[in-house]
Amino acid sequence: MTRLVLTFTDSGAGGLKAARLADCVIGVELRFVCGKLPAASQLDALLSPRAAPRRTGAHWLDSLSGGLLADTHRQGLGLIEFCERFDAVDLWVDPDPNSQLQLVWLLDYLHPHVGVTSRLAILQMDQAIGEQQPTELAARQPRLAPIYGDHLETARDAWTAWRASTPESWFKLLRRDLGALPQLRNTVVALLEELPSRSSGLGATETRMLELLSAGHVHPYDLFPGHDKLNERKTFGYWEIGSLLDGLARCQAPAISGLDEGPFDLDMHEDRDRHQRYKRGRLALTELGQAIVAGAADFSQYNAVHRWWGGTELTNDRLWRWDAESRTLVAP
Repeated sequence: MTRLVLTFTDSGAGGLKAARLADCVIGVELRFVCGKLPAASQLDALLSPRAAPRRTGAHWLDSLSGGLLADTHRQGLGLIEFCERFDAVDLWVDPDPNSQLQLVWLLDYLHPHVGVTSRLAILQMDQAIGEQQPTELAARQPRLAPIYGDHLETARDAWTAWRASTPESWFKLLRRDLGALPQLRNTVVALLEELPSRSSGLGATETRMLELLSAGHVHPYDLFPGHDKLNERKTFGYWEIGSLLDGLARCQAPAISGLDEGPFDLDMHEDRDRHQRYKRGRLALTELGQAIVAGAADFSQYNAVHRWWGGTELTNDRLWRWDAESRTLVAP
């Protein structure tokens, strides 16, 4: 029996390849937790067959490497056609929100293709795949469960809700039985918590960074989440966290002072001296930052807001908020 494994992080794909669990392991990593979502047509084109000689635009084939896959590249296969070459297709899914969003997106895409969904099985992890040893991963393989209609329907509704122009449908997922995708409920809550708070105008990750700074953790990377780090919020990735920190320090009325190096981009990382200055920087809360931590100020009253939360465009005039105490959505 030939087996294909699909996963949603590069580190996870590397670990699964080392575990030798399948004939082929593919990692497809997109970012859906932050920024404007790609149009549906772009996502369809990403997974559809790519006809030669047209090679422009992002495509799932770009993540493939190795001589055994050269034929797949040459033929420009879509993901559906590639999956149909295998007897079994396994989905290994990390618990973080971005991986869960990729899961519901992919299941929604695969939903009409019975020739693929009938071969699907899923393993929902409670720990990041890339953090585990290959021997640990190999021992988990028997826990794979077949994909059924309730998996596909739950995924379709969740992906539709995340793409909606308001957070209302996403909030309503909390009233549903999401047991078919057991990590999805945690993701729904984690993303609602990243809406601007009713009291502070900041999401949970930004708020946690200010709290850590208030507690004396003054270097930029002290505020980042990660293994054995005090910031336990793992909704966003490395680059997104750096951007959030920039947003707290580089705005009309900063909540943080002392972030003298930046912005947090690839250019800074590739310049060793600049990156070292960034690491050594000593941060402090401004008066506004102190007031926010004390529960006495709203960041959005002093600064312009314009960002995307799924399909919802958040601005000062259209600021959907989350009330953590009552666990309710607050309309603009």
